[in-house]
Amino acid sequence: MDDSLHYLIMANQMLVQKALLYKLKDTGLTIGQPKILDYLSRHNGSNQKEIAKACFLEAGSLTTILNKMEEKGLIRRQILNGNRRSFHIFMTESGKKSQKLVEEAFVEIEEAAWKLSLIHI
Repeated sequence: MDDSLHYLIMANQMLVQKALLYKLKDTGLTIGQPKILDYLSRHNGSNQKEIAKACFLEAGSLTTILNKMEEKGLIRRQILNGNRRSFHIFMTESGKKSQKLVEEAFVEIEEAAWKLSLIHI
């Protein structure tokens, strides 16, 4: 097994993503959606540029994810201050309920990771 830093970071990220998607499999959430809901839980009403930067997503990828989230009723887009070029993204009540499930899943994953890390210390 490769123990270089970049490999370990990449492997850990994939393990967390797999665990998260497994825990959320019955919610209908897909890759990318949990981290956007997580971000919006602290920054509801952010514009798309802010979300893309914070979630490390390209603008085109974010647009695709947001379109699907809007179709599912998780978010709504709104123009603020008359600026038609910039949409702000808000969670709907359904999005807030899904975000709570995401938050619970992250807590469970983090607790399990801490337990594993303490075993190896």
